Amino acid sequence: MKSTLWTSVFALAAAGSAIAADAPSFTKDVAPILYERCLECHRPGEAAPMSFRTYQEVRPWAKAIKAQVATHAMPPWDADPKVNKFSNDRSLTDAQVATITKWVDGGAPEGNKADMPKLPTFTEGWVIGKPDMTFDTGRDFKIQAEGVMPYQYFKVDPGFKEDTWVQAVEVRPQQRSQVHHILVFVQQGNQRVTRAGEQFSDMMIGYAPGVPTITWDPDTAFLVKAGSTFLFQVHYTANGKEAMDRSVLGIKIRKDKPKYRAFSGSATQFRLDIPPNDPSYMTKAAYTFKEDVTLVDMTPHMHLRGKAFKYVITYPDGKTEELLNVPHYDFNWQLSYILAEPRHVPAGSTIEATAWYDNSANNKFNPDPSQTVHWGDQTFQEMMIGFFNYKVPVDRPDPAPSPRTTPAR
Repeated sequence: MKSTLWTSVFALAAAGSAIAADAPSFTKDVAPILYERCLECHRPGEAAPMSFRTYQEVRPWAKAIKAQVATHAMPPWDADPKVNKFSNDRSLTDAQVATITKWVDGGAPEGNKADMPKLPTFTEGWVIGKPDMTFDTGRDFKIQAEGVMPYQYFKVDPGFKEDTWVQAVEVRPQQRSQVHHILVFVQQGNQRVTRAGEQFSDMMIGYAPGVPTITWDPDTAFLVKAGSTFLFQVHYTANGKEAMDRSVLGIKIRKDKPKYRAFSGSATQFRLDIPPNDPSYMTKAAYTFKEDVTLVDMTPHMHLRGKAFKYVITYPDGKTEELLNVPHYDFNWQLSYILAEPRHVPAGSTIEATAWYDNSANNKFNPDPSQTVHWGDQTFQEMMIGFFNYKVPVDRPDPAPSPRTTPAR
């Protein structure tokens, strides 16, 4: 009996040793995945609460990492893989998930230090690299500990005496946990941007968790005309602690004239009437292009009851194409989806955006399922905006405003 027992013990020990020996190592197998997919956020000063630069930093989180990648909760990427291809797809492949899982199950060994890849180079404090110019909101704003705060607006004069082409832009809130979003508009003369957001054509960038930067294609840039001013729209949310915020905009300037000029647009539905306890309220909005453009990316926006979002384009000949499907919208990660192959969109084409909301008790983020919900600025209210960016040849006159329709729900 004793002999049999010891034989079993030795067999288990040998099996464990074999598993460990076959397990991927951090230095050779796991670090390259983390560096490629995770390090942009998981490094000091960025959005993630922990850093993944070294084995010592990663090892305590091994089991948590396995759980997150196995369910595809991390890295955040919500697009249906069967619909379109996107150049910024940050999701892990099945093989990468299997590597991380096997590494954790094998005891999360470090491996040979000589196999460790070179740490990617980042500019501290910036994703786009060191900006050519920075502009803050102009004053410190006191974020209250409790209650609801209206949108704050900060007007900043960049002092541009001549037309300026912006190649890349990034917005960095000082207090990430208390900033819901920041929109930066470019205003010319007496042009105004309404609070409800009817005019998005001159929005240079919108910040939300997961979308802090824009870098346009090498042949494309955003035009800031001489004498223009920047208008920061900042939405603060209380989290129980007072804080001071002075958010910052960084830009990289292009020296030469690009081939294409970038613009933003949206399909927006302001008439929201979400019934109490409705698990799948649906609404639509559309945007029709009056000229030929090239569609670059899409960014769905809803609040805490947001459930799913879809973009479909109908061309003048009647042909339709599904551009983006987000079957499980996540308010905490409002991502931009950059088309791997930008679409030529002829004049007369219409983008239709469809949004679904879960106003039931099954939605763990729902502030109050007993309420009828309408459009509003605050997160306990709702929005329905299908943002997108596009480009047109640089010498073409400014695009005429395109009609936004609000089809019956």
